[in-house]
Amino acid sequence: MKEITKLMINEFKIKQLGYDFMGYCLQKNDIYNFHHLIIPNRNNGPYERWNGAILCGKSSHPYLHLIEAKDYDMFCYITSEMIDMNIKGYLDIENLRQIHQVLQSFEREHCSDRGKKGKILIKEEFTKRVRL
Repeated sequence: MKEITKLMINEFKIKQLGYDFMGYCLQKNDIYNFHHLIIPNRNNGPYERWNGAILCGKSSHPYLHLIEAKDYDMFCYITSEMIDMNIKGYLDIENLRQIHQVLQSFEREHCSDRGKKGKILIKEEFTKRVRL
């Protein structure tokens, strides 16, 4: 785990709160990941606090990238909410509620979507978030 990830987990009290920047709890055999918010990893975005959010590696992180591929506007809205919390320096319940509403909307719109191999795109673990 990168040092910035550890620092952000501590600063944002992720373990104490029990959820990440999108309201997801860490599941068994999962790890926290650094997600690039402003300058993506593919564009050599830096691993810096201002450019990151902490997400769960097996749920919120892959789900956010699925949303990015399917509905870029929703992805941008979620990203803006996470940037806002990054600037505030804490995970804000109102931001998390906004993210939850966008995720619910995405789930309603894409609940029956399937990938190339016929598997449902929205996995069960993608829909399990904390109740705020």
